[in-house]
Amino acid sequence: MAGHFEATPGGGAAVALDEVEIAILRSLAVQLLELIGPGDEPAEGADPLAALFAEGPSEPPTDPALARLFPEAYGDEDGELRAASAEFRRFTENDLRTRKREDALAVVRTLDALTVADNGGAVLELTGDECRHWLGALNDLRLTIGTRLEVSDEDENDSGSLYRLPDSDPRKPMVMAYLWLGALQETLVETLMP
Repeated sequence: MAGHFEATPGGGAAVALDEVEIAILRSLAVQLLELIGPGDEPAEGADPLAALFAEGPSEPPTDPALARLFPEAYGDEDGELRAASAEFRRFTENDLRTRKREDALAVVRTLDALTVADNGGAVLELTGDECRHWLGALNDLRLTIGTRLEVSDEDENDSGSLYRLPDSDPRKPMVMAYLWLGALQETLVETLMP
């Protein structure tokens, strides 16, 4: 189980993590929450139906990582498609941000609930619902880190090139985190497949 998820009864998954891995995952999830930003909680007593129809932003984010997390719905070749993308974004981005926040919060909460043993490790056991949140958060983390590292499709198809970075390269720690998150994501997907 060390380093990869395994199935548990009831549709969940478990993975053994050490203190450093727990700290890295938690830190990355908190950074993702900060990047996504706080949610707009409806005021107490506010009409929940009005909140459901609240409009979001119509312009894509300028931060490349946020633009990757909240991409355009349609190509931006012509004005008609740009208008359709803006309209789509206005009515979907708030919900998408909420889901991404919930996914990252689930990671933080499950990690915070762990009891680390004397040997410095713990076994993280996730329910089926928690697994889905973790999949979303792992995907978002990889998209964000990949964007920051400017990972291309070629790099993704040839992960060996990412492994060959010299230790002196300042990107090396983030590349290793990117690859590790990918391995965690892959084993979690495999665990949940019928």
